[in-house]
Amino acid sequence: MIIADNGSTDDTPSLAEARGAIVVHESKRGYGAACLKAIAWIEDQNDPPEMIAFLDADLSDDPAALPDLLAPIISGKAQIVLGSRTKLAEPGSLNLVQRFGSWLACLLISLTAKKRYTDLGPFRAASWKTFKQLNMVDQTWGWTVELQMKAALMKLAIVEVDVPYRCRAFGKSKISGTVRGVVTAGAKIITTIFVIWSKRHKI
Repeated sequence: MIIADNGSTDDTPSLAEARGAIVVHESKRGYGAACLKAIAWIEDQNDPPEMIAFLDADLSDDPAALPDLLAPIISGKAQIVLGSRTKLAEPGSLNLVQRFGSWLACLLISLTAKKRYTDLGPFRAASWKTFKQLNMVDQTWGWTVELQMKAALMKLAIVEVDVPYRCRAFGKSKISGTVRGVVTAGAKIITTIFVIWSKRHKI
């Protein structure tokens, strides 16, 4: 397990290391920046994994659902598996703004890339070979939609799996927790969709 510490101010890094996790530190703020830091660590190893999975570390995603995400990849039915929160979300874990934003982004992807998704949830898995083909670059809130947009345009084998989603145990969301966060993230996600679509012939 690799935990990307993106400037936390509590004891998360030391507690994670004490429990056997590998902790990498990324001072640059941004969801994508943290993910890219963890990926860079993996790439520095001599033996890359067969699969890679991402999930938030605030306990909103349930790691117990990981086998459900990996199963379609192991069986050869999918190259990428996305955890959809819409059906199994705990009451209060997804507010109306989050649900609307996810719905709008999925609609825009459907209209541009001709792929229907139900969610932009952070819990996702892919074969390592497939993931490397995506050439992920976004360092902020466009990370999740970049992956789904590129995967759709590349016509990869994508499966969605219903996963539970819980109210975060600690802290405040940088996106849904403030009006500024909602507006900034929403604009970034929509912009990312159209930027990738405009460059679709180069993917």
